[in-house]
This record gives sequence, structure tokens and C-alpha cells, in this order.
Amino acid sequence: MTTLTSDTDAITLRFPGPDRDLAATLTLPPGPGPHPAALLINGSGPVDRDGSAGKLKLGFGDQVAAALASAGVATLRYDKRGVGASRLLRDGTTAPSKDWRRAGLHDNADDAEAAFAALAARPEVDADAVFLLGHSEGAILAANIAVRALTGPASPAPAGVVLLGCPATPGDVTLRWQATLLPQSLPAPVRALFRLIRIDLATKVIKNAERVRRTTTDVARINGAQVNARWLREFIDHNPADDLAHLTVPVLAITGAKDLQVNPADLPRIADLVPGPVETWAAPDLTHILRIESGPASMRSYRKELREPIAPLLLDRVTGWLGQRLADRPDRTLPEEGR
Repeated sequence: MTTLTSDTDAITLRFPGPDRDLAATLTLPPGPGPHPAALLINGSGPVDRDGSAGKLKLGFGDQVAAALASAGVATLRYDKRGVGASRLLRDGTTAPSKDWRRAGLHDNADDAEAAFAALAARPEVDADAVFLLGHSEGAILAANIAVRALTGPASPAPAGVVLLGCPATPGDVTLRWQATLLPQSLPAPVRALFRLIRIDLATKVIKNAERVRRTTTDVARINGAQVNARWLREFIDHNPADDLAHLTVPVLAITGAKDLQVNPADLPRIADLVPGPVETWAAPDLTHILRIESGPASMRSYRKELREPIAPLLLDRVTGWLGQRLADRPDRTLPEEGR
């Protein structure tokens, strides 16, 4: 696992978001700035700046930050709204532990946009060389706020966008695709039981999506469980293709060949949709949690996979792509440490 060197600076800070100040870590590589930088945007759920959600410790934030620092690139990563230190409100009180459930997909995009603006404004950072790097929901948000920056008058344009596990179809289509694969990853006795009692998961997912669409509250009870209904409504109806079709900056899109949550077959669609320079890669044996699985793809393997670090071949591909984008700039070169 890549670790931060003693020469690397990690600065804890807060930046203004739409409804509260969000807690973050700015990691700077060795050497003088201003540095090229990347905003790291985590996936869905109550995820903190390091990519942890309760016992699920993905390590997306801290491990990617370490890899990019070694390549001469600064990073900003943050606790999502209602998570970790971002539960602190501006009046000094702390939001309830389930406050994250009230945030929608568009709220998360607004927070990511604020983070991008905060990173670009840092004196340690080269505002003309700031990238967006998102995973899963974070990839959807990265594409969305990149288009906002490219079409808006205020924000600097990103230097490029890295999409890890990004769908290219509406949320309801992605959910149906997930439902068709889930039974394949279940133990044989469970699959047999489902057939015996005639449970069709794909049909159940469609029905639940329609139930969510009929809700009007931030949080709702579906099948006996409280869910962040506002986020689900917005996710179900959001079509990432609308944003992908307007990305004129360089794009790197990577989805694992063994991803069970985002269809690797969406990669050719991304390549067709993006009008700017685009590179796609179906990473061999890579799963949605960015680890290598040598056996059959199964969500039951996640706990075992998380004992390993994020796949080095993925980090090498991302840092190499960033380095090439920086080297291609006529007025910019990657710092000596990153060559």
C-alpha cells in the first residue's frame, strides 16, 4: 500500500458548502508549488474523505491521495455532507447521525462543485491544472460538475476528468442491470430457494424504483427499511450520458471487467459520447471496489478483497494518464518528483 512520505504535507481544512462548511484534507506533494491537483469524489452512501463507510473501508481517498502525491499531484478529499467532521453545522451544533440520508444526488453535486472551487482557489495549487477524479457516484458527479465548469462563467475549467466505475445509462437502467447479475453471485442454495419461491429480483427492483418515484420526502420506508429516497429519486432519473456528451476536456474512463455495480459494456458508449479526447479501459479482474478478484466476481468477496490495497495497476494507469496530460500542456511540465 502506498503511504504518504514524511515530505508530504496533509492540511486539514474546511471549505464553504451550500448548507454547511465541509471538512477536508489537502494533500500536497513534496517540493514547491503551485502544484497540479485533483479533487477526489467518493461514491454513494455515508462515505468519509478516506472512502470509509462504517466497517466498509474502501480507502479510495487516502490511498489515491498517496499515489498522486508520489506523482507530484496534490489532492483534496472531503467528508460528505452529514458524515464525519462534516456533521458540524455552521451554528456550532452537530447534525444527527443519519443526516446524510437527507442529501440528494444534486446536493452532492453542489458540494463537489464547492470543493472543486475551493481546491482551485488554494495558493498551493495551479488553478489551470486541476483535475476531477470520481468513483461510482463520484464519477457521475465529476462529469456533472465538469460540464457546469465548462459552461458556467465563474469556475475554472478542469484540466481533465477521471471516471472510475461510471455508468453511461440512467439510474433505473443501472439498477435493473445490477439486479440481473446479483443472483449469479449468490450461493447455489439461495439461488435455488429464489427459484422455488419464484422471486424475480429484476422485477422487484423495478417495482421498488416505482415506489421510490412516488415518494416526496427526503427519507422514506421501502420494504421495511429507511432509505434516502430523495437521492434514489434523483439517481433513478439522472442520465450521465447528458453530461458525458458535453465533456470537451480529456477523459479517462476505467471500469473493472468484474464490476457488478456498473456495466463494463458502458465503456464503448462513453467513448462514443465524449466529444473530447477520451481513453477507456476495462481493467482485467478489477471489481467495483477497485481491487483484483482472480476468481468469479461476487459481492460476497468484498470483505476479503478489502484486506488488499487498491489495485496498483489501476493507480499506475491513473497517475500515468495524469502525467501525460500535464506533459502535453505546452506551458506545463510535471514536477521532477512526478516524472
